[in-house]
Amino acid sequence: MKTRDRIVHTALEMFNSDGERNVTTNHISSQLEISPGNLYYHFRNKQEIVREIFSLYSKELIERFSPVQGQQESLGLLKHYLDSIFTLMWKYRFFYANLPEILQRDPELHTDYINVQDRLQGNLINILKAFVDMNLLALKEKELKSLVVTLHLMAVSWLSYRSAMSPKTRITEEVVQQGMLQMINAVKPLATEKGSEQLALLEDGVKMMKSSTI
Repeated sequence: MKTRDRIVHTALEMFNSDGERNVTTNHISSQLEISPGNLYYHFRNKQEIVREIFSLYSKELIERFSPVQGQQESLGLLKHYLDSIFTLMWKYRFFYANLPEILQRDPELHTDYINVQDRLQGNLINILKAFVDMNLLALKEKELKSLVVTLHLMAVSWLSYRSAMSPKTRITEEVVQQGMLQMINAVKPLATEKGSEQLALLEDGVKMMKSSTI
């Protein structure tokens, strides 16, 4: 692995475990056993590392939440998107946990974030349209945007909400899974009979994941 990639990979691990605000470039270079000068050859400061991580996150986010082309089995498709939510929230949990502060101190990153989220919301509306066509959701087209905003809000704010509700909250896989269950509960009232059956199967799957992590 190239030094630049090692820096990004190690920084992501340390941001997730220790909190981004608590990690400095000196901590990262020490963990990698390289000199600070070597790190600064690749990144001028910590904020550039954060931007690089955000770039990786954005690419994965859009790839995972692009409408799937062709005929798909509905339960498998629902599971694909739910697994994607878990993967992203866990893999980049420092970002979800401290989003407002990270964006407020970097206007350029904030602009990039808004652009990516606008694109994401367009994709999510198209994904929900597909679920309506598959008779999983009973929604009118004008209601799609409202549901997208609700689900997006829950995803981006869940970890900070849990941290705010208890000073002792640790971000664990179980905490992320609880957020997934909340999103399923938000969709339940809008599901068709077929959709309700498949959401129940997904919910059972998430609960089994929770029990295996305890």
